Amino acid sequence: MLRWVQEGLSVVAGVAEPEYGPEALHSIVDRGKPNNPFSALTRKDLCWKNPPFTNVETQTFYFTGSEGHIIFAQVIHSNVAGLHTTAQFTCRVYHPTKPEDCIWISQNLSDFKITDDDDTESREAVSFAEGGTSGASCQSDNGKLKITLSKDLSFYHFLSNVHEDLQLDVIVKRECEGFKIYPDGTTLYGTNPEEPWGSMRHLFWPRSSVQGKIVIKSKEIALSGHCMYVMALQGMKPHHAAAHWNFANFQGPTVSAVMMEFTTPPSYGSTRVNIGGLTQGDKLVAATVDNTAEHSETTLDDFSQWSIPTKLNLHWQGYPTDQTEISGEPTVEATINASLDNLIEKVDVMSEIPMFVKKVVSGVAGTRPYIFQYCNPAEISLKTPEGTVTERGTLYSEATFIS
Repeated sequence: MLRWVQEGLSVVAGVAEPEYGPEALHSIVDRGKPNNPFSALTRKDLCWKNPPFTNVETQTFYFTGSEGHIIFAQVIHSNVAGLHTTAQFTCRVYHPTKPEDCIWISQNLSDFKITDDDDTESREAVSFAEGGTSGASCQSDNGKLKITLSKDLSFYHFLSNVHEDLQLDVIVKRECEGFKIYPDGTTLYGTNPEEPWGSMRHLFWPRSSVQGKIVIKSKEIALSGHCMYVMALQGMKPHHAAAHWNFANFQGPTVSAVMMEFTTPPSYGSTRVNIGGLTQGDKLVAATVDNTAEHSETTLDDFSQWSIPTKLNLHWQGYPTDQTEISGEPTVEATINASLDNLIEKVDVMSEIPMFVKKVVSGVAGTRPYIFQYCNPAEISLKTPEGTVTERGTLYSEATFIS
């Protein structure tokens, strides 16, 4: 989330949008009703879109290690007005009892390329439809960084040797089906949905295994456990798309849950868009759009002046993925009520933005972007038509405030 917001804010030099109203937002939550929100992913879905206009596109892997390491690794590619592109690799490693293993790195990438040697047909199809050149894999720095999707869509190989203090070499193997919400996972912005002026897109692998290694300042650490993967595309300026974000990734022994929620600024009616997914064992139980993320208790952060959560209540409800006709009350439900005692990072998004841009952005409708990242033990209750299970696991969550 950090680089996504930073890259977008770095290209703003204007004022807040007019108030178009909620009718100018075409939420993915509503675009497919009354059908089941679940849609399977194809290779074309997993291709980088790489559109020729201003956008920020990311691949992000959230690792929950069996030895207590919590890691996110992200590649971000941005395009400014179709004139200038940049790429960045960021990685955060956290361990609650091993401070020597904790590290944050951010590395500019050179010679970034989107590739897809396994499937030329899908690359050409995306290129024709979107106006860019695209594929499902990427590399940079003469192959020192590579993210390669297997031909059968079952695993990613993520290799990074671009930073002297951190190297990564892992296989992320999908344990259950990935998903998008409704036709394409995309919320559209604009008065005419056939010609939108902005978009927000998310695709998920909610539960995967990870095997490999990470090297931190020459110390090699074997990495195994679970991973949640998300691919995202923000096709507009971040403070125009959303004022607030909530993100949650829960990984337990057999159950996982993911939730992504954003609230638009008043220009689009302060509308909430919340999507998620639930898994059990090797099965994607449900893709959900009737979800809530509530900051049930908050405290004022003196530095940022945002009221940040100290307790988080998450609720998912939906229908089994194989239930094509939706009727009656939801038969899948999950709840997490967590105390956010462990704040692992408070990120001042503006801190790395040039002073000139910082002054411009600060004057735009009270824009004060901060990201609060938490990692805490939590318990999930999952109800399905087969019964109810309760499981303890690890909850990684973010609360992002932009304006």
